[in-house]
Amino acid sequence: MAPKDPESTDVTAAGAVVVRKNGGGEVLLVHRPKYDDWSWPKGKQDPGEHITATAVREVLEETGVEIRLGRPLTPQLYRVSGGRLKTVHYWIGRVLGDADVSGYAANDEIDQVAWFDLDKARARLTYSDDVELLEEAVRRRKRTSTLVVLRHARAIKRATWNGTDDERPLTAVGRVQGRSLIPVLSAYGVSRVVSSDSLRCLRTVSPYAADQVLPIEASPGLNEEDSTPVTVASAVAGLLASKESAVLCSHRPVLPEILERLGVSEEPLAPGEMVVCHHRKGRVVATERYQVR
Repeated sequence: MAPKDPESTDVTAAGAVVVRKNGGGEVLLVHRPKYDDWSWPKGKQDPGEHITATAVREVLEETGVEIRLGRPLTPQLYRVSGGRLKTVHYWIGRVLGDADVSGYAANDEIDQVAWFDLDKARARLTYSDDVELLEEAVRRRKRTSTLVVLRHARAIKRATWNGTDDERPLTAVGRVQGRSLIPVLSAYGVSRVVSSDSLRCLRTVSPYAADQVLPIEASPGLNEEDSTPVTVASAVAGLLASKESAVLCSHRPVLPEILERLGVSEEPLAPGEMVVCHHRKGRVVATERYQVR
């Protein structure tokens, strides 16, 4: 089979509406000399890269500002050269660390980066779609926390495992899935790792915990054998009450109870699949769903 012509394939990109509290609020815009336009920092997804990681990387490359993702915004969809369809995924971005862009080094791709108050941003943005995205971000700019509900990565089948079920390990594919979680969870600034105490759940989140030097809070109340509606409700309530972004890893039979407690309706998750819940004041206000491979 002949390889695909890159000029004939659709394009996927990602970026963020980066916000900060300064006066009545400010957003971060970039100027592209090639198009002489002011827009949001964004860029194309690299091969094999998760789209959430694309957004964080592109904002850093185009502005020098490191961010973590908040709630998602409406993707933009439009035609580009060759009739290709381009989808740009956006999130509200929260600055991690230094927000100063005065030392940004201009280049051929981006020659100006600046913070604008909301009225000036409306006037400066070149495209009407970007103005609409600004208005959406303003409506949704109140800070949220993130709870990633995760089914453990692919494990050895029960029928082929001779040990106890709680010690059933991940397959080679499952171990890859665990490593693939690192950039996704990092994009949301996950700083708390909660898991069933079964080995396959612990091994799923351990690559991220090790990468971020975080402890794993292992709970028998989240495993298949010992979980009850009471233990699940307690775990979910504690995570919803916290402003700290977290991941909760559990099992297929337990996940419906977890999602019900969150007020989220989702089809069963595959191994390594997650529902990203953005919550505020104890209530989930937005969700996303992703599969890692």
